[in-house]
Formats: sequence, C-alpha cells, structure tokens
Amino acid sequence: MLKKYRGLLIVTSFIILIPMLIGFGLWDQLPDQIPTHWNMQGEIDGYSSKLFAIVVLPLILVGVQWLCTLGTLADPKNKNIADKLWKLVLWICPVISLLLGYITYGTVLGMQIDINAIMPIFMGLLFMVIGNYLPKCKQSYTVGIKIPWTLNSEENWNKTHRFAGPCWMIAGFLSAVLGMLGLMVPMLICLIVMVFVPVVYSYMYYVKYEKDKEE
Repeated sequence: MLKKYRGLLIVTSFIILIPMLIGFGLWDQLPDQIPTHWNMQGEIDGYSSKLFAIVVLPLILVGVQWLCTLGTLADPKNKNIADKLWKLVLWICPVISLLLGYITYGTVLGMQIDINAIMPIFMGLLFMVIGNYLPKCKQSYTVGIKIPWTLNSEENWNKTHRFAGPCWMIAGFLSAVLGMLGLMVPMLICLIVMVFVPVVYSYMYYVKYEKDKEE
C-alpha cells in the first residue's frame, strides 16, 4: 500500500515545505518575531521566532503528514479505505501549510488579510468535502466516525456515515457563513453539533436495532 502512494506522499511532503523555501527567500525582509496565532476576533495574539515560524512549523506539518499516513497504513482494515479518501488524507496538510504560509507572510509584508473570512471558508469547504465522502467511507480504524457502535457493527457504520454525510455538509456551509459574519460562537456551536449528532444517531441506532441481538 505504501508503494502505491509513495510518489504522492513525497510530492505532498515537498509541497508542505514550500512555505519554508519562500521564507528563506524572504528572510531579510521578515522581522525577528512573526505572528503565528490569531484570536477569535482575527487579532494577532501570539508570535514566534523567525526560525520557528519558517522552519519548524512546516517540519511539524511534514511529521503530521507522515504520522497520519503510517498510522493509516497500520490499520488492519486499510484496504477498505477508498483511493479518493487516501488522496484526501494526503492533501489536507499541504493545503493547510500553503494557506498558513500565505496568511503569515502576507500579514508580515503588509497585505490586508481577513483571517476571519479565510479560515471559516477553508474549514467550511473542508467539512463539506469530508461530508461528501463520509457516506462512501467503509469500516476502518483510522478514517471515519470511529466509536464503539460503528466499529462493532458494519450496518451501524454504514447507517451512521450515510446520516453524517449531509450533516457535515450542511454544518460546513453554515460554519463558513457564520464565520464570515463574525458570529464565531454560533460557528463553534455548529461544529460541535456536527460532531455529536452522528454519535447520538449511532447510539440510538444501536439501542433500537442491535442491543437486543446482543442480549
């Protein structure tokens, strides 16, 4: 399996490091302290050293990329993970790295960047894409809604993921809109509901259709 995705893993890992290369090119134009954290109002509230922001952060993302890949490969049911889902897993960190690089360097260089518009749109699109794939997601230990009732029953897994898909797509759209309107607390509530509603559905399905079969 690693051999099949080795080329894509190498390419995506290189893409993650592109902001590092850009940072080296801009080194003399960048201050010693670079903004790396924003609060819910879109205001900078955290800085890191130039070395950490340019070098360490991309390396951390590469580490996350390889950890997620190797962890997924170690899944006994990794053959159930569709090709499109594998590619989605491999492209998340590169997109995050490029987006963070744009926000960080753009802010330092004086560009007018509205992080409260960019991040909700990105998160909303990400959740909508994941929601689109959830109904097609087969049972595994690394990709999908991994809770006791779905892992113990393929039927529960399938029902829960078919239910969760539209929930995540709707929540992704709403969170993007709410975030752009500056309604950060409602946006967070929307995301929390998105996570917990499928869990409740899975448990209710278990109680209604599967619990008696175990007893």
